[in-house]
Amino acid sequence: MAEFLKKAFNDMKESAKAQHEVDKANFAAVKAESKAQWEEAKMSPKQRQEMMQKEREEQIAAANKRIAEANERIENAHK
Repeated sequence: MAEFLKKAFNDMKESAKAQHEVDKANFAAVKAESKAQWEEAKMSPKQRQEMMQKEREEQIAAANKRIAEANERIENAHK
């Protein structure tokens, strides 16, 4: 029984350590995202417009890639 409890507490300890690492990583990510939003808020209108245009171009490229992949799947289904 004592060995079972020892193992259970050891498992809880390891789990808590792992969760702490996850929490630290998530906190660092939120902190970085917050700083990025702050810096973006201080951008000039021209810089913001350029950033938004770049994002739109990336979204269009991703959509075109998905279309090409879907068309390829359609062609392969008809063979």
